Amino acid sequence: MLTLFGTSACHLCELAEALLVQAGAGFEHVDISESDDLFERYGTTIPVVRTEEGRELNWPFDAQMLAEFLAG
Repeated sequence: MLTLFGTSACHLCELAEALLVQAGAGFEHVDISESDDLFERYGTTIPVVRTEEGRELNWPFDAQMLAEFLAG
């Protein structure tokens, strides 16, 4: 399962979410505004996709970049 770090008021996060849905990738959305630690870590880089293994893909990315990231 992937994690998408973002906020509810983030247009880029909505674009990233749409790319994940288009790719058929299972993910959970984590709102970084609910955690000081996450906000400090990701506040200027969201949206960020993270794998269970800890690999991260920072915005900007497109469908091709996401597919390559998911392929591992």
